[in-house]
Amino acid sequence: MLFRAPESHPRSLVKAISWRLVGSLDTFMLSLFVTHNFVFAGSIASAETVTKIVLYYFHERAWASVPWGRPKTAAEIVETEQAGSTLQPVAITAPLATRAQ
Repeated sequence: MLFRAPESHPRSLVKAISWRLVGSLDTFMLSLFVTHNFVFAGSIASAETVTKIVLYYFHERAWASVPWGRPKTAAEIVETEQAGSTLQPVAITAPLATRAQ
């Protein structure tokens, strides 16, 4: 397995292709606006489609394996509770202005 992630590889691939279709249409329209040439605009959109599908797929799989911003699963919560807290108590003192001089 390339990355450990809850999403399947086929799902990531389909998402990459669908997003790329939207992106390629955008690239084609911008290229057509700049070049005023359908052939050049089509060539630019075609070339970037293939490379960006591959890049997006790996980007998606990498992000799918990052736990940041995701709620913990029940198994992770139990594991954390079983391991015990690693936090150390901190002494709280009164602010300097309220301390006896």
